[in-house]
Amino acid sequence: MLEQPFFGRRLKQLRAERGLSQAALAGDGMSTGYLSRLESGARQPTARAVEYLAAQLGVKVVAFEEPGATDSLAQALAIATSDHSDEAVEALERSLSTDGGQDPLVRWQALWLVAQWHRGHNRHARERDHLEELVAVGDTLGLPALRARGLTQLARCLRACGEITLAVETARTAHQLARDNDLTVQDVAGSLLALVSAEAEAGRLTDARAHADELTALTCDRSDSLWAEARWTAAAVRVRQGDLEAAQTLLEEALDRFSSAEDLTLWTRLRVAAARLHLLKAPPELDAAEQYVEQTEAGLAFLGIPALEQEVLSLRADIAFQAGRFADARTLLDRVRRNDPRMTYRNRVRLDVLDSRLLIIEGEEQEGLRRMRALAEEAQAASNIDLAADIWRLLAETLAQVHGATPA
Repeated sequence: MLEQPFFGRRLKQLRAERGLSQAALAGDGMSTGYLSRLESGARQPTARAVEYLAAQLGVKVVAFEEPGATDSLAQALAIATSDHSDEAVEALERSLSTDGGQDPLVRWQALWLVAQWHRGHNRHARERDHLEELVAVGDTLGLPALRARGLTQLARCLRACGEITLAVETARTAHQLARDNDLTVQDVAGSLLALVSAEAEAGRLTDARAHADELTALTCDRSDSLWAEARWTAAAVRVRQGDLEAAQTLLEEALDRFSSAEDLTLWTRLRVAAARLHLLKAPPELDAAEQYVEQTEAGLAFLGIPALEQEVLSLRADIAFQAGRFADARTLLDRVRRNDPRMTYRNRVRLDVLDSRLLIIEGEEQEGLRRMRALAEEAQAASNIDLAADIWRLLAETLAQVHGATPA
């Protein structure tokens, strides 16, 4: 039996997570008034109503059940680890909020799994909440490996949220922990990956280059995903330093030697990075970028990652813009926006910048200018110096394009 008021709170949570209004969830099979009373706890749900709502939300009925006294965190963790379904991880997350007297090692494992699940769904704010608790639990346990891994993941999350200064500090602490305690290559390299990316976005290119060189040296004898990510990260630093040829050499090495059988997601992301690199050339190499995008679309069919699909679609919009096909760029951009973009902070800004550039091209120059200035100032305030510089550069190029001048 599903009891109120837990059922109503859980129903409202599931609806909010999916961005649905009460009317959208009720659909044709239920009145919004009845749904509202269910969410408030004023009505007890019938079996038929529960089955209907579960189908509307795309979950199993068990997703509405309240964890009982016998449903310990350890049990929920074992189920989620062996099941990997969304329902099992949601049940684990509920156990985290209701079970307060568990073994801290078990809690650390549960927090790690739930945080990774949120990351996979690009819910970075919720991922951050769990990672911050995970770091605190790791400090209590005092195990250097767990502390370094938690801090590394938190640094990556902070960067995805646009919190660049804090991401740099967190990644630096993780790296220091990994080095001081002679942790594994995986741990040291993981902290370096997070540190280099954050330093580069903060405009600390000298530090980023030194750490990128340390990373490539550390992974030079490998050929796995860690090796490929190291090359990609080092290439990104070269791009920010303006050395596009060196960046292309590093990226092509990863593209040539890393197989899609090893990690299809990383294989696809490498091609997205390659396409963006060719768009940065002067003049942009549109055919090469287009070829890499076509390769990514072959991988996307098997991955089913909405954020990556949206990133590739926005990349297509960027290619269309640079080719002068502004109507196509607008159509592609609108397709991305219709699907509630689930992107990192940087990719969301890229989307907004392209939208603003199109407004300028389409004759709404003042509105486009206002939006781009606001985006640049926001990035500057967040210490994302690299991104702010990119926005100002693109604004100058767009105005030159419209007014026929050559940007300084």
